[in-house]
This record gives sequence, C-alpha cells and structure tokens, in this order.
Amino acid sequence: MSPAEQIITDYGRRGWTIATAESCTGGLVAAALTDIAGSSTVFERGFVTYSNAAKTGMLGVDPVTLETQGAVSSTTAKHMALGALTHSVANVAVAVTGIAGPGGGTAQKPVGLVHFACAVKGGRIMHVERRFGELSRAAIRQASVQQALQLLLEALR
Repeated sequence: MSPAEQIITDYGRRGWTIATAESCTGGLVAAALTDIAGSSTVFERGFVTYSNAAKTGMLGVDPVTLETQGAVSSTTAKHMALGALTHSVANVAVAVTGIAGPGGGTAQKPVGLVHFACAVKGGRIMHVERRFGELSRAAIRQASVQQALQLLLEALR
C-alpha cells in the first residue's frame, strides 16, 4: 500500500479530514491524495499559495513573518498549516514551502531547502526541515510530496 493509500485508509477509519497548504509543490500533495479512490471522504480542501500575497490572503500568514523570516522558514510553514486548519473544517493540515530551483537559492537558503509543518486541530504542530540538495526541480518537488505524506502518517500516531 502506498503512503497516500495508507493515509486515505487510516484517516477514513478515524473519521478525520485533511487540508493541504502548498507553495513549492503547487498542489502535488493534494493530487497525490486525490488520486486515491475514496479520497473524497478524507480530503477536505487544498490551498496552493505560491505567492506571499496568497499565503497572507488565503491562510492568514502575517506579512511581518514573511518579511522577517521569509516564505521559506519553519515559522511560515507552521503558520501555513495553522491557517489551513483555521480556513477549513479539516482535522489535520500539512504545509510545504521551499525552494525547488533551479534558481532562487542563496547561501542561507539553498535550492532544495524545504520546510514542512503538520498541525492537528486542538493538538500539536510538527515541523521538518529537509535539504534535498542539488536535485532537479521535479525531484525536489516529488521528494517534498513524499515527506508531506510521511508527516500526515505521523500525525495519526
């Protein structure tokens, strides 16, 4: 069983729903979940917030956070996940924000740096930082999808 199939099965058994908040993956996490038959009982909604304006307008991420921490930071990822919970009826939200490349990286925030957050309604917030390195844009995005799915599985524990 794939991670996405496991998520749909396990969340369905628990009666939980999921929201996604995605930047660099552009909806690929939502697509991975909705590719699975029966996902309509689990997948509540997805937010693709590629721009800072979208992060602020759709998820309520504080513009000061974006200005001081940047769009690619642990704080922004956590605020994206919390915003997805606030703006949905989901039980769990996962967020992804990073630099997929090939350009846009700096010494402090290189291409391949991706922050993930997963928030459980009324519960904990998990954060993972990954540095995928000099992979292709497609490979960074696919690796990011897999990490986001792993976080969703961990949220059940």
